[in-house]
This record gives sequence, C-alpha cells and structure tokens, in this order.
Amino acid sequence: MKSILAGILVLSLALSGCASMGPKEGAGSVVGGVGGAVIGSQFGGGTGRVVGTAIGAIAGMLVGQEIGKSLDRADQLEMQRTARYSLENSRVDETRTWRNPDSGHSGTFTPKRTYKTERGQYCREYQQTALIGGEERQAYGTACRQPDGSWKIVK
Repeated sequence: MKSILAGILVLSLALSGCASMGPKEGAGSVVGGVGGAVIGSQFGGGTGRVVGTAIGAIAGMLVGQEIGKSLDRADQLEMQRTARYSLENSRVDETRTWRNPDSGHSGTFTPKRTYKTERGQYCREYQQTALIGGEERQAYGTACRQPDGSWKIVK
C-alpha cells in the first residue's frame, strides 16, 4: 500500500509541474492528490483498493488544483485563522466568517459537533464554505486537538 501511495505522490508531483500551472495550482494538486489517494484507498480490497486509490488521487488532484488556483496565500491565512479561532472558541452551530478585501474571496467556518474520543482526545466536526468568484464551495471535516494544544484536520 505504501508503494502505491508513493507512486501516486510521484505522479501528482510530476503532473503538478505540467502545462502552465502556477505554484498555487501545483501545491493544491499535490495536497489534493495525496488526500484523494488516502480517501480512495479506504474502499474495496485487492485490485479494487488499488483502483479506488488511483481514482481518489486523480480526483483529489484536480479538485486541489482548482481550489489552489482560486485562493491566494492571504485567503488561505484568513481561512486558517478563522478555523483555528472557531475550533477553539465557537459553540456548536456558531458560524464565523472571513473575508479578504484584496481578492474579494470570503467564507465561513461552523463547528457542528464536539466529542471526546476513546483515547480522551477532543475532536470537532465542522462545515466550511468558501465563496470564490461568486461560486460557493463547501467542505465537511473533523479536526482533533493535538497534545501541544493545536488543532489538526483528521478527515
């Protein structure tokens, strides 16, 4: 399995350098490709798992490239700042917003559920939106508090 993921990472890196991609698209492609591979590898078994991993990597790479193309560094920092604040301070269903006045991009972050894992780790499910060029994109996930107090997206 590790060799499959390594191969997909190499493929993602190679493809991220193709055509006329800028650095945002390339980084988004790699992150999306690896994330998609991990998600795709959870389905099926044997050959089916390999196919799921490959399809997940390609789909994730394309989504990551598109989002990376749209958000600049300032957008990403605003989104991350809002997410960190919300995870630490917001009640369930309390929406926080972010906006970059230079790009016009904006978004929201809403914690949806808070729980403690069997190992005693606090986690929060969340919903996130981004308004990019008049088009809204949504994401759902889970972040868990790390031993150092930071939050890490786990799915």
